[in-house]
Amino acid sequence: MSALTPRPQASVPVSPDWWLMLRKFAQHGTSIASFAPSSRFLARTICKGIDYDAAKCIVELGAGTGPITNELVRQVRAGTRLVIVELDPDFCKRLRAKFPGADIVEGDAAHMDKLLADRGITQVDHVVSGLPLPSFPDQLRGDILASVARSLAPNGTFRQLTNMPYIYWKLYRGYFSDVRFNLVPLNLPPAGVYVCRGYHSAPVAP
Repeated sequence: MSALTPRPQASVPVSPDWWLMLRKFAQHGTSIASFAPSSRFLARTICKGIDYDAAKCIVELGAGTGPITNELVRQVRAGTRLVIVELDPDFCKRLRAKFPGADIVEGDAAHMDKLLADRGITQVDHVVSGLPLPSFPDQLRGDILASVARSLAPNGTFRQLTNMPYIYWKLYRGYFSDVRFNLVPLNLPPAGVYVCRGYHSAPVAP
């Protein structure tokens, strides 16, 4: 039984999620991961393998309109902290309307560890990211991953979605010693998920 239950669809804001995503993509370009919300297939794949019975804290970065949030809310157990970090205020408004019981934080993923510290959280079991990290400047991407690493449990995972399968494996391998890729062909466009462990203190040249 989930600790959080999404609000019935009738109470969700009228404008569709795809329209909000498209508008944000047109406004902000590469700071938005995609012009459309992730499919249910991608949402399920990025969460696949999480031990919800053992996890004490799960964090989502860059939730957008919440397709992955919905999967996490559906699966998370009572007693597990679920923290959703999203920088865009319009996305945060949409998320709070759809998931009124969830902890939605309007904040910068580069300060994830500080945002969690404000909530008394010192360690995270899994970080699920919808951020377009390859499009970010090197310094910002490094700051985000370093902030993740400061909070991630020794055996924890960093899970990153992508709409360009396999292309960025070497990029993530530069930051993590163990990088695995799961293809999601049923997503439109075809997408996938990197599951990463073992953060390096500095990027390693591919």
